[in-house]
Amino acid sequence: MREAHPVERRVGIEYYRSDAAGTGGRLRTRPEDFRVRELETTSPAPLDADTGDYPHLLVRATLREWDTNDFAHRISNALGISRERVSWAGTKDKHAVTTQLFTLANVDPDDLPEVADADIELVGRVGRALYFGDLAGNAFGIRVRDADPGTVDEITADLRVGPGDERHDDPVDVAVPNYFGHQRFGSRRPVTHEVGLCLARGEWRDAVLAYVGNPADAEPAATQDARNFVDEQAESDDPDWGAAVERMPGALRFERSMLHRLNQDGDETPEDWRHALEAVPTNLQRLFVNAAQSYAFNRIVSERLRRGLPLARPVEGDVVCFADGDAPEDLSRPDTDRTQVATGRRVDVMTRHCDRGRAFVTAPLVGVDTELAEGEPGEIERAVLDDLGLAPADFDLPGEFHSTGTRRAVLLRTRVGVETDPANDAYDLSFSLPSGSYATVLLREYLKVPPTEL
Repeated sequence: MREAHPVERRVGIEYYRSDAAGTGGRLRTRPEDFRVRELETTSPAPLDADTGDYPHLLVRATLREWDTNDFAHRISNALGISRERVSWAGTKDKHAVTTQLFTLANVDPDDLPEVADADIELVGRVGRALYFGDLAGNAFGIRVRDADPGTVDEITADLRVGPGDERHDDPVDVAVPNYFGHQRFGSRRPVTHEVGLCLARGEWRDAVLAYVGNPADAEPAATQDARNFVDEQAESDDPDWGAAVERMPGALRFERSMLHRLNQDGDETPEDWRHALEAVPTNLQRLFVNAAQSYAFNRIVSERLRRGLPLARPVEGDVVCFADGDAPEDLSRPDTDRTQVATGRRVDVMTRHCDRGRAFVTAPLVGVDTELAEGEPGEIERAVLDDLGLAPADFDLPGEFHSTGTRRAVLLRTRVGVETDPANDAYDLSFSLPSGSYATVLLREYLKVPPTEL
């Protein structure tokens, strides 16, 4: 197997599935080079439905170079409403053309504003706001420029799967390890999992310092200097957290919030350090824990690959989940609420289900309710957790840091369309992925560039 880029290995991604040389190239040269369209699950009522039963206006927005949060603020300001009345199902890439749904609470269709670089379509009305994850997945159309498309066909052949995870030339689905992409952990400075691991171990002080201090070479010099100052204060007998706040660049508002808490409330007890962590938004608190779970998952998948265990088919002791029968056509989507341990004769039965795309081998996103696999898959899961100093019970944490855990498919399947354009040193990929999976884990197999370039 081809080893992953050194930066990827820091977040548990150890291997490529394709052994072929990468195409190189650049993504997002132009916004239209990266197109994302939500695969919707929402069924709205008509626009003229009773607003008492359906208080939320549902709109579909096609955005060009808009950060999702920034667009929400822009449309709420234009409407003169609270930002809390704008909701969406998934955050999209800014440097792209994206199409996604939004709900607007208690908004009249006639009041809908025009927004630059945004086409807003009235869809209907719904009874509740969109929740994060209220989508089946996303469809992608991606152009890779300044590339060598000569290896595209070889890479695609490497990634094709059939019965028994055998590689062959038939035009069937491609599959890649369902890693959490590098951006899950921080694109420039992948440390969110380090924070989460400290949290799970009860090391609240170390968690804060991993986030606020701990400089990375990829950061601007002023940021590195500020983080180094934090580390110096942490080693001193009388740390000056107020001075650390002043040194920290204004754009790093979460770091500043933590330092401000330390300056105001002290740093004498573990509770003081936990209080500092709770200065950041709740979604970031959850992200720290999620990143630790994601890192352990990546490590488990990589170890499975190293040992030669298949990803597409179960072995004795594997926990297998079934496919979501309500997923849109051609979307391979696992339902991790429906699992079964593959033991004895069930191994053959579940193998047939996996071969037909009706089931998936899983690995844990470990939490307090996680039941680990049996057999060799279970040995791998326990070995990785032991190496990280983790156990399911460690995630019985206070507040937003608590996590029950779940399972996740170890293989990501999709049907990929490929068109090469050798005259322009470019090629195009089209594919659909279930929500929670990363386009970059497929793109990395083709480009084989540093993850910061994906």
